[in-house]
Amino acid sequence: MDIQTEKIIDQIQAGLQEKKGRDIVIADFSDIPEAICRAFVIASGNSPSHIQALADSVEEFAREKAGARPTAVDGLRNAQWVAMDYGEVIVHIFLPEARDFYDLEHLWADAALTEIPNLD
Repeated sequence: MDIQTEKIIDQIQAGLQEKKGRDIVIADFSDIPEAICRAFVIASGNSPSHIQALADSVEEFAREKAGARPTAVDGLRNAQWVAMDYGEVIVHIFLPEARDFYDLEHLWADAALTEIPNLD
């Protein structure tokens, strides 16, 4: 991954941790040529309002500290699953039930997964 992509991922992670995002996983697709992006950052929130706060925090940290803005954000209306597209990085913030159902971490079996410990 290039330096800018790593910087964006670091700030996304910081934004999620700032608002107590849970079970953060970074899926690195750098070695998968057919992947739609270089990485997914996946996290859980405990309620729709928590998911919205996490998405706001990610957007703020990425913009202020990495100069990155999402090209698209989807899912804020229901806030069961919010997807934020940063081009090379896509952020997925789920309610736990939706995360279990879609199981994105294991959809791409070849991705290198990094689990980030919860801060509590």
